[in-house]
This record gives sequence, C-alpha cells and structure tokens, in this order.
Amino acid sequence: MNPREPDKAAGRIAIVVKGYPRLSETFIAQEIRGLEQRGLELEIWSLRHPTERFTHPVHREIEATVRYLPEYLYQEPVRVVRGLLAGLKRPGFGAFIRAGWRDLRRDPTPNRMRRLGQALVLARELPADIRHLHVHYLHTPASVVRYAAILTGLPWTFSAHAKDIWTTPDWDLAEKLGEARWGVTCTRDGHGRLAALAPAEERVELLYHGLDLSRFPAPPASRPARDGSDPADPLRVISVGRAVAKKGFDDLLRALAGLPTDLHWQLVHVGGGEGLPRLRALSESLGLAGRVVFLGPKPQPDIVAMLREADLFVLPAKDTKSGDRDGLPNVLMEAASQALPLVSTRFAGIPEFVRDGLDGVLVPSGDWEALSNAINGLARDPARRATLGRSARERLTTTFTADKGFDRLASRLSAGPLPQENCKALAVDAAP
Repeated sequence: MNPREPDKAAGRIAIVVKGYPRLSETFIAQEIRGLEQRGLELEIWSLRHPTERFTHPVHREIEATVRYLPEYLYQEPVRVVRGLLAGLKRPGFGAFIRAGWRDLRRDPTPNRMRRLGQALVLARELPADIRHLHVHYLHTPASVVRYAAILTGLPWTFSAHAKDIWTTPDWDLAEKLGEARWGVTCTRDGHGRLAALAPAEERVELLYHGLDLSRFPAPPASRPARDGSDPADPLRVISVGRAVAKKGFDDLLRALAGLPTDLHWQLVHVGGGEGLPRLRALSESLGLAGRVVFLGPKPQPDIVAMLREADLFVLPAKDTKSGDRDGLPNVLMEAASQALPLVSTRFAGIPEFVRDGLDGVLVPSGDWEALSNAINGLARDPARRATLGRSARERLTTTFTADKGFDRLASRLSAGPLPQENCKALAVDAAP
C-alpha cells in the first residue's frame, strides 16, 4: 500500500471495529451488509484478528475489504515506526500529542499506548478515498479513531452499544462525545447516560439494531405441548451467549437446580467465553450433570435449528462488579423470530423489547428464585408459552426489524461531514 493524504471529497467510509469477524457481534456485520446494500462503499478496519472457528453467513456476503491494525505494537514495529514518521509531517500531529499526553496522564496504561500506536498506523494506511470514519464501541476502538481523526482531520461518528457505555470513564466519554460529529446507541438506558455527558443531547441518537428477518426462516407452525411431566420427553430450555458474568448463567443454573423434582427438563447452552469451565463446575456441584449441555460456540444456522426445537428461551442478564452490562441482546430477538417464549430480566434495554406478561416473563436481575418460579410456571403451561411466543414474534416483525435502522444510518452517513451543530437526532421509535 502507498498511503496518501486522505481525499475528504471522495466517497468511501472506514468502519472500525474491535474484532472481525466475531460471532457475538453479528449485529455489526448485519449492519455493514445493510449499508452496502444501500449503496455505501465501505472498508473495514479491525483492532484484532479473528479467533473463532465459525463465521456467520453474512460475513461471506460482505464485499468490503478487511484490514487489520497491529494487535500488539511489538508484533509489527515497522508499521508503527512508519506511522510515527508519517504522523510527524501532519498538521494535526501537535494536537495528537497533546491529546495523547493528556489521556496518558489520566490512564497511564499499556492499553492507552497501544491505541496511540494503532492510530498512527491507521492514519498512515487509510486509503486516499476514505472521507469518513465510523467506529463501533466508544471504548478502545473509539480511542483509536479519535486519535486518527485528530491526525488526519477526517470527521468521525460512532455506534455505542453496552460495555463501552458503562465501563468507560466519564471524562473519556465526554471528550469523545464532544469531538465526534454524532453517534447512535441502541437502548434508552445507554442513550440516557451518553446524552447526559454530551455537549448537546441531540449529539446522540437512539437507534435500535433490530433483526434482519430475511435471514431467518418462518417459525414452526406449532410446537409439542411438553409440560415437563414426561421424563422421556423433557422440557427443552435453551440459552445463547458468551459465558461471562453479565449474562447471568450462574443464576440460570441455580434456578434450574431449584425447580421441583417432578419437573423434567434439559438445558442447552450455546456460546464460548472464558467462564465456561466455571459454569461446568457449578453445574456439577448443583447436581445438574446429564441435564445441562454446554455446546460451545456454534454458527447461526445451527443455533436457529436449536431454537426451532426448543420450548423456552432464557437469558437472565444482570449487572456486574466491573459495571459491564448488556444493552438489548440480539439473541432475544433471534429467539422471538422463531416464536419462542422468553424469560429474561427487568434490566438494561431488555424491557424495551420484551413486555412482561405479553412477550415473555421478566424477573428482577440477580434473583434466581424468581427466575426458577418463572421457568416452572411456563414449563407447565404450553398454551401460555405459545401465546407469549406469538406475541414476541409479532413485536419483532412490527417494531424491531433492522431495515429502519439501516435506512436511517445510511442516510446520515451518506449526508457527508455536516457541521456538528447541524446534526439533528431522529430516534427510530420503538416504545414499549
């Protein structure tokens, strides 16, 4: 590659992500493909190389070139040094140094140094036809984009999601919100936090991810009326998500252990994550061996097939000591696409989609006894499960389809680098 100064009048957009491709972030890939289908020309830049065995079918459809920054600076020192030498010649280098020094004083960590080095590489290697930077996540990926934007003078925008909103310090968020042209986020919960830190509330827009229903089959016409009374045909419970604290899978295991002994059930968990060994050990200690199956990560077609065979979807998301939390987990919408009744928690953005008693049952987060009671009640009532599942599917198809979000984001990104004061918010309304 022969890097040149970016031509801000040209037409492509660089989408910067933390890792690509990632099964847990198929909503980002879905969005990228949706933007391509609306005529935007994109290039993907990832801070990390892929680590998973599987990919989603949408990853094979994406046309954008994918480029990788040095994951660790010591691994590719030549690229970093070239980025520094090129940066020294840029008019924005002084501002870059001042911003970096100010941030290092507040966050003197190797991670901060890595983001500065990645920004130097990104600024040097961006093709000349990139006119705009858009980043997913306001924590480390947005730091790289912010520094690169200072160096290049390119405008930048963001999509904020969950962990990045709740674990990033106020000072860091406030500075990014002050410098980005505009941004979107996917829950009212997250929007409230960002709007309070932004120089103007309209700098941040509420924009739900939704689900691209064209990628999902119609739900089963009916499901067996299992009620947990037959040990040969137990109730089939499924949960999908990475084995991390915020998903609440420890609460789910305790809830299942607390179910009456006359209720026969089986749980299938799908997802990777560093917490899998702990969950397996907890399952053993609770005496659930033989009734809980941990399958690890699976491609989405396999997950959809399992959703179609299940009777109940459970995701007991909760807060964590680190402050990390979910936003509105896409897996709830994926389960709803198959008219599967939902049991989850009254937490974060979940009630924005799941209406308690209409589309599923919501319990207080962290309350495994309430979760156990909810599972027990629905397990014994197939008719109610069917009613809740149909309602969840209808809510998804009428209010939470992805097309609205794709159209809105494509419109904003196509508008070019408008002055910050002219960026107006228009939320895609999905009132509970």
